[in-house]
Amino acid sequence: MKRLEGKTAFITGGGAGLGRAMALAFAREGAVVGVADIDEAAAMATAAEAGNDSLGYACDVSRRDQVRQAVDDFATRAGGLDILVNNAVAFHYAPLVDMPEEVIDRMLDVGIKGTYWALQAATPHLVARGGGASVINLSSVAVSFAIKNAAVYSSIKGAIDTLTRQQACELGPQGVRVNALAPGPVETPGASAVIDEAGWAARRARTPIRRLATAEDVAEAAVFLASAQAQSIAGVTLKIDGGVTVAGP
Repeated sequence: MKRLEGKTAFITGGGAGLGRAMALAFAREGAVVGVADIDEAAAMATAAEAGNDSLGYACDVSRRDQVRQAVDDFATRAGGLDILVNNAVAFHYAPLVDMPEEVIDRMLDVGIKGTYWALQAATPHLVARGGGASVINLSSVAVSFAIKNAAVYSSIKGAIDTLTRQQACELGPQGVRVNALAPGPVETPGASAVIDEAGWAARRARTPIRRLATAEDVAEAAVFLASAQAQSIAGVTLKIDGGVTVAGP
């Protein structure tokens, strides 16, 4: 039997990169997926590729009303909600002293407030399942050591780690497990926009197993955390980094 057979999952930032990989992996394991992305065409394309009657949504997660509308519509049309994945992110790397206010605001609105809005919208649907529901937040190894020009991004991911632990305790008694994934460097299109091949080579060289995680590796970890195989795991941040945080920066 497929690990997510009969389950429904809503993924923010699901149109590309890690979100797309998770949407496709969840669908392969039997889930019906709601793919939300600010890029409507990307959301629709991922949902179509996933199949299983999956649905795409144009959604700016910084807009509370848009998130609630999309989550409620998906839960209604899919027959409920079992899994929420908070993956949407906005990032910009620069020294903190040079970061424009509007860039910081956008990063905070998407990375933190967008996660709040999704949790607010999804929690009643998840609790209604009566047990076995799951939230997966996307953290980062950036919380484990200093990364050049990543002060705002690292701060956001540190907040996500803290929120994960807090929500695990708040929602656990209501039948909802909350965990996080912390990928190391992953060669997604978004990351490759700011990291060149020399940068990827340097990152591989610093990784003990000399291999960087792929988007599919992260997606498989998400499937595990969402499945009954992880039914006793709550409040953890699972690193998928080839050991880079153990080795140090």
